[in-house]
Amino acid sequence: MYEEILYEVTDPVATITLNRPDKLNALTGRTMAELRHAVADAEQRSDVVGIVITGAGRGFCAGLDMNTLQAISAGDSSAMGSGDVESSNPGDSSMGSEYQLGPFTYLLTVRKPVIAAVNGACAGLGFSLAIFSDMRFASEKAVFTTVFAHRGLVAEHGNSWMLPRLIGPGRALDVLWSGRKFDGAEALQLGIANRVTSPDTLVEEASEYIRTLAATCSPTSIMHMKQQVYRQLNQQLGEAMRETNRLQDESSRWPDLKEGVASFVERRPPKFDRVTAD
Repeated sequence: MYEEILYEVTDPVATITLNRPDKLNALTGRTMAELRHAVADAEQRSDVVGIVITGAGRGFCAGLDMNTLQAISAGDSSAMGSGDVESSNPGDSSMGSEYQLGPFTYLLTVRKPVIAAVNGACAGLGFSLAIFSDMRFASEKAVFTTVFAHRGLVAEHGNSWMLPRLIGPGRALDVLWSGRKFDGAEALQLGIANRVTSPDTLVEEASEYIRTLAATCSPTSIMHMKQQVYRQLNQQLGEAMRETNRLQDESSRWPDLKEGVASFVERRPPKFDRVTAD
C-alpha cells in the first residue's frame, strides 16, 4: 500500500518509518500523504496508544526533496502531488481549522502521543516534522538544522510559532538565523530533544516510553492533557482555568477514575479503555 514509508503496529505502538534512505528520507508530496494516512490509521486503532516516527538508514528527514523544491520554484503546481494515496484527516477537528494550515500542525490534534525518534539528519521540513511531534528522542548521531536562512527562506511551516514555545525567543532566533548544525546533546540542552539515546536503542526507547504509558496511564487522560496543553497555548489564564475546571468536573464521572482508584486500592495494574478516533 505504501511506497515511501513503512508502517507497523505492535500493540501498543505504531511505528512509521520514512523510507527513502538514499535521499536521507527527503519528503515528497507522496511521502507526506502516506505519513498522514498512516497517522490517521494509527489514531483510530484501539491497539495503538502512541505513535513513533523515525527514518530509515542514516537520516531522519533531510527536508523537502530537492527535485520537488526545484519544481515548485519553477512554478509546477503539481510538484506536491500525492499520487494515488487516499486522502485522510487525522486529528480532532474541534481543535480548530488553524491546526490544518501547516504540513505537520495536524499532529498537535492527534488524540495519541506522537514521538519523533530522530536517528540522523533532521533538516528544514524534517525539522518541522520533529518539532510538531509531541516529544523528540534523539540519537547521539542526530544532526539538526533549520537551514531556511541558507536557502533565502523565512521560518517556514510554523517554526516561528512552535520553536519559541519550545526553547524561548532568543534560542529560537539563534537556531533560525544561523541555520547551524547541532547534535543530539545540544538539542537536549536547548530543550528541543527530550532524551538522547544510543543509535541502536533509539526506536526501542521511544517505543518503551509508549509501552509504559499504556501499562500505567489512562489514554483518555493523555488525550485530554495533550489537547489542554496545545489549546491553552493560545488562551489567557482565566479561559484556560475555566476549561480545566470543566474537564476536571467531567473527569470525576469517567470510568477511568473509578478504575484508577480501584487499581491503586487493590494494588494491581490498571485496565483503562483505549482511545480511538471514532
